[in-house]
Amino acid sequence: MLTGFMGSGKTTVGRLVARELGWTFVDTDDVIVARHGSIEAIFAERGEDAFRALEREVAAEVARSQHHVIATGGRMLLDPANADALTATGRVFCLVADADEIIRRLQADIGGPVRPLLSGEYPAAAVARLLDERAAGYGQFEQVRTAGRSPQDIAADIIERLEA
Repeated sequence: MLTGFMGSGKTTVGRLVARELGWTFVDTDDVIVARHGSIEAIFAERGEDAFRALEREVAAEVARSQHHVIATGGRMLLDPANADALTATGRVFCLVADADEIIRRLQADIGGPVRPLLSGEYPAAAVARLLDERAAGYGQFEQVRTAGRSPQDIAADIIERLEA
């Protein structure tokens, strides 16, 4: 499983790891979107609490999967119920980048997903604040630094750790 802040590379790296291992790739945000519509619409129409409830449903479901590489939403594993479900059945790697790197990646993701938590006037300040708030939660998982590394290098690092 891959967790970490938005823009840390979970989906890109997860697809590479899955392909190399011959496993299935699952992005939990994609599962939610396929079943319930856009994350932006869920937040706008039903609120963050409703979105988090959908995350819990998907976490419980994918926790039963075998031979899957799962990329979680940026906050999914900060919910203890989700973390318990998913760590019971797999190893979790947290992809880590600093605020400047995250902002650079998100700005480069033209046409990428809308990020409801960054919709305010000062997204860089929001990223720094959220990274700080989530540091302890992310810190409970095995850290994989991503700054200055290609997705292929990060994927190879994760595979090497899995095989060790």
